[in-house]
Amino acid sequence: MSSDNTTMAVEHRTQFGKGAARKIRRDGKIPAVMYGHGTEPVHITLPGHDAMLALKHANAVLTLVIDGEEQLALAKDVQRDPIKPVIEHVDLVVIRKGEKVVVDVSVHLDGDSAPETVVSLDNATLQVQADATNIPESIVVSVAGLGAGTQILAGQVELPSGVELVTDADALVVNVTQMISQEAMDAELAELDAEAGIAHEAPEGEAAVAGEAAPAAEADAEA
Repeated sequence: MSSDNTTMAVEHRTQFGKGAARKIRRDGKIPAVMYGHGTEPVHITLPGHDAMLALKHANAVLTLVIDGEEQLALAKDVQRDPIKPVIEHVDLVVIRKGEKVVVDVSVHLDGDSAPETVVSLDNATLQVQADATNIPESIVVSVAGLGAGTQILAGQVELPSGVELVTDADALVVNVTQMISQEAMDAELAELDAEAGIAHEAPEGEAAVAGEAAPAAEADAEA
């Protein structure tokens, strides 16, 4: 569980639009909007370096100092440039200490399953309800020693204390299957090819041997 949050001074933003946003980013800041608890949205700018560090973690909680007053806010949506390491915009939700929030938390697999098995993560995140200032960074699911045919549903995942599951309890999270051998895979491909009417030619080496057999047979016939 992580209750750490970053304190940073922010400024009101009065200019809007793509051009204004680009200028804000050129000045080393990040445009953002803060809303929630029935209040009007507040447009602000975040200090670029501090915000980049804080927003490396999902569901980051920030203490924003605005007009001399502190306000807790949860990073709800972080829009990043698809190519450059740049944050384009941040949506922040006003929160209060002791308040419960619903967030998506990533699932982390721990351990190795039984030999010759494959582990599939069908749900990379779980939606949970947690204390706004004590949101888990990840949810760890152990797959150590699990055999083929094992499935772990959302309702079977052990959650940290104080965290409640919101995702459907029957949602599949982990699926362990038997690893397919190369021989079985080749046989399956050959069967599919046969059904599609695809004929495979003999390897080049085998064709050459077959071609050399004919003259020998002719020589025997002449003898």
